[in-house]
Amino acid sequence: MQIIEKIISNFSNNNSLYIGEKLTMSEHMIQSAMLAEKSKCNDDLICSCLLHDYGHFLIDSPDELVKNKLDGGHELIGYEYLKKFFKKQIVEPIRYHVLAKRYLARNKTYFEKLSKASKVSLELQGGILNDKDTESFKRKSYFKSSILLRKFDEAAKKTYVKMKTIHDYKKLLISKII
Repeated sequence: MQIIEKIISNFSNNNSLYIGEKLTMSEHMIQSAMLAEKSKCNDDLICSCLLHDYGHFLIDSPDELVKNKLDGGHELIGYEYLKKFFKKQIVEPIRYHVLAKRYLARNKTYFEKLSKASKVSLELQGGILNDKDTESFKRKSYFKSSILLRKFDEAAKKTYVKMKTIHDYKKLLISKII
């Protein structure tokens, strides 16, 4: 269970602001999980939401990447790291949540509701998905859960929300270890 303690430590000790937003990365991911819970999603998706941006904890200076107009590939870094410890149902939506944003951004209403920071990162992540890649993405096994994760992701940017802590999710994390 060393990985659980490492995750809890990373969440607890990270006070960096979520890139371009007014809350920390930890708060953002916890808020994503809280939204999934509120929507009565299954535990797999709640866990995916909780860990979806974990790759940012593994990247040196994510803010510097944005300043230099580079994408750090946090979704793939997080996926590659977490897949050693967590079930496929947890890590596949993490792997595809950026692709889900690019897919959803095809809808003008969705795009307009993106935060300024999400619009900037969208461009760095390859922009709005083209027709060919859209069709390929729609055939992925975890398409629906990736879309849901991404919707919670975008909504989880509120300040002054009564927050849970990472400790509140310890049992969930333990239950999802391979």
